[in-house]
Amino acid sequence: MTDNPLVALIARGEADRTTTLAALALEQGWVIPADRRAFLHLARRATPDAPESAAFFTLLAQGEALAAERLRPFAKACGVTEERDLTYAPLPGCQAYPAYVAWLALNAEPAEAVLALTVNFSAWGGYCATIARALRRHYGFTDEACAFFDFFAQPSPELERQATAAVREGRDAGRVDEARAREYGRLLQSYEEMFWSTLRGPTA
Repeated sequence: MTDNPLVALIARGEADRTTTLAALALEQGWVIPADRRAFLHLARRATPDAPESAAFFTLLAQGEALAAERLRPFAKACGVTEERDLTYAPLPGCQAYPAYVAWLALNAEPAEAVLALTVNFSAWGGYCATIARALRRHYGFTDEACAFFDFFAQPSPELERQATAAVREGRDAGRVDEARAREYGRLLQSYEEMFWSTLRGPTA
């Protein structure tokens, strides 16, 4: 179980499919392309001085492209129509997370951004694993409809290896301020929590 109130609600099968789950899909529809562009920008900033960081962010951007493809069946299973998708007004509290990722893309040293992002990976992966189980157990979603969450729930040894190499590269070059990187990570986790609490508030 999780201490995230919305994820816990989904885990019990108590989140409404066409409001709460649909809003989750719609918000992710805004988050994913924004994060992908931020990661591509970080990859460009890291090239050629920090090739390991560039490779890490390129890998993340590729993952976001795959996630976007997997999000569509989930949204459809939640009853999201094309018209609803086009007219949806995203919630500011949910979009604070990608806005901060974009801030990191513009301002943070690439290796420090690597550190900040990886701090949040474990929690996000755990949430996705819990949601994927609940969608099957309580909502009868197909594997295709759960694929978005399955994708993020699976450990990625290659991503972990690349993150380690990127941070080592940054430290060796003297481009990592540990305290600043921790602060970036703290803020990112706060915005992650804001995403879930905002989503739960108006829709659950």
